[in-house]
Amino acid sequence: MFINGVALFDYRDGVSWKNSTNALAGGPLMGMGDGVWNRDAVVAERHGFDCAKAHPAMGNYHHHQNPSAFNLDLNVISNVCDLYPADGLYVIDSTQHSPLLGFAYDGFPIYGAYAYRNPDGTGGIVRMKTSYQARNIVVRTQYANGNDVTDGPPVTVTYPLGYFREDYEFVAHTQPDYLDEHNGRFCVTPEYPNGIYCYFTTVDEQWNSAYPYVVGPTFYGNRTAAKVTAVTETVSTYTAPAVGLTQNQLEQLKVAVFPNPASNFIAVQLNSLNQENFAVMLYDLNGKLIAQTTLYQGSTIAYLDTQTLANGQYLVQISNSKGSIAHKIVIAH
Repeated sequence: MFINGVALFDYRDGVSWKNSTNALAGGPLMGMGDGVWNRDAVVAERHGFDCAKAHPAMGNYHHHQNPSAFNLDLNVISNVCDLYPADGLYVIDSTQHSPLLGFAYDGFPIYGAYAYRNPDGTGGIVRMKTSYQARNIVVRTQYANGNDVTDGPPVTVTYPLGYFREDYEFVAHTQPDYLDEHNGRFCVTPEYPNGIYCYFTTVDEQWNSAYPYVVGPTFYGNRTAAKVTAVTETVSTYTAPAVGLTQNQLEQLKVAVFPNPASNFIAVQLNSLNQENFAVMLYDLNGKLIAQTTLYQGSTIAYLDTQTLANGQYLVQISNSKGSIAHKIVIAH
């Protein structure tokens, strides 16, 4: 689960190839596939993902992949963000260690795409790389380990390489910035200076999601499928530390206010993981409050409607309980 409460699924969407009917079955398609050649949701359902690379299923809104918005990738592979400016859990920054995004079912933390090159925290910031690669196949009759299995469809434009999870194979690397078969490694992070096992939301050179996306086909730790209905042992009460950026930290915050000039709306976007609510207020140059909204924790963007406002200069103020920053913007219809 990501820290904003949104669920994280693996690559699967419940659909697999059914050899007897020469078609896909299961999941939203109904029926039951063979479960041998399992469809990759990130590839097959791309057109169903929103700007934040997530979608609903059976009432459960969830991600399968890196939760940074489509139109912030270096190579944009979905135009869904053309409908509105990008939102996502975080914005990829290749110069900084990616933030802690959530936790896997086995309890280990999940980070974004960039981290220290070396597990001991040295070597600079680099992209964490998946050790899985597409197999060199044109027919789907065997697994990567050579086992003969029930046939799937041949590799075609309709079912391209990477359409099924079994199209990938794991290739171990010696370089420290390549991840293991679980898509993680033991390393130092800003939150865990003594080191811990971590998963990473892997992307390729163009920041497009790279298989196995977050957690590999298997967990590193022990996953216990159980519901906790009561806690009988002695526990400690966790008291959250005081939160909120100081005035100095607010001034260092990377905030984009666009478009400028604006016409129909103003978007305020943070280039970081947002861990608190910010008030976003629009003032005219006489100091009169014209409009306001909230940039909520777990989101990166907020909007102000400017369709009915007069042309001229305005101030957009972003604030919390400890301070505020302001950006000048022009409205021109």
